[in-house]
Amino acid sequence: MKKKYIVTLTQEERQKLQTMFSKGRAAVRKLTHARILLKADAGEDGPAWNDDAIAEGMEVGRATVERVRKRFVEEGFEAALDRRKPCRQYQRKLDGDREAHLIALACSQAPEGRSRWTLRLLADRMVQLEQVDHLSHETVRQVLKKTNLSLG
Repeated sequence: MKKKYIVTLTQEERQKLQTMFSKGRAAVRKLTHARILLKADAGEDGPAWNDDAIAEGMEVGRATVERVRKRFVEEGFEAALDRRKPCRQYQRKLDGDREAHLIALACSQAPEGRSRWTLRLLADRMVQLEQVDHLSHETVRQVLKKTNLSLG
């Protein structure tokens, strides 16, 4: 099967990788990816090893070799060496007004038959009051911790 992502390093890129090894001051992951790029180099001075040989020689998985090749071709030299930043985006359940409502609720009198509020009781009450459709006790804990509010 013909390779879709062919690594061809320039002389300057190859020199950067060699310098990285001679200094010996880089993260192990970065050095491993650098070695993978050097062995995968299909340029005129490169050995052009196949993925199986690189994986066996570097003691990494074949998928790792494929990912490094792909990132080099699609995103560039630096992206293939460095860690990818997480691109997750979280939507907050509680905005400022709802957080204030939660804090006011936590400061209020505990429900009948209880001596104090629990995290789960607060989460359930916020749902009952239709402030949110669902709220975990962990979210309640984080909000209360952020405001240094203790339930005890």
